Amino acid sequence: MTFAFWCVVLAAFLPVIWAGIAKTGVDDFDNATPRDSLARATGWAQRANWAQQNAYEAFPPFAAGVIVAHLAGANPLLIDVLAGVFLLMRLTHGIVYIANWATVRSLVWTTGFLSVVGLYLSPAWSS
Repeated sequence: MTFAFWCVVLAAFLPVIWAGIAKTGVDDFDNATPRDSLARATGWAQRANWAQQNAYEAFPPFAAGVIVAHLAGANPLLIDVLAGVFLLMRLTHGIVYIANWATVRSLVWTTGFLSVVGLYLSPAWSS
């Protein structure tokens, strides 16, 4: 399995990490009604929940991009680099989201997004 595919696996777990962090910040968290409990979150716990939601939203285009790049015959090293950048940016995104560093978060998000765009364009760069 390529490094890029391992990045897909790891990226799939990021929402779970941010959800776990969010849940620890809710004093009266009730696992029987987790969405209600997280809806009451404030401060860093609320931002961790938002990071979870954003990680879920960012995952499908990334995973598909890795698959498309491989199937279209893009350079494997380029795919690995772009996937690694995405994973690093998504990890950083969650951290700066929780820390409430909004401008840095936007820059990190943009870099991650551009790495996904790069995955879709990588077959053209490899021909």
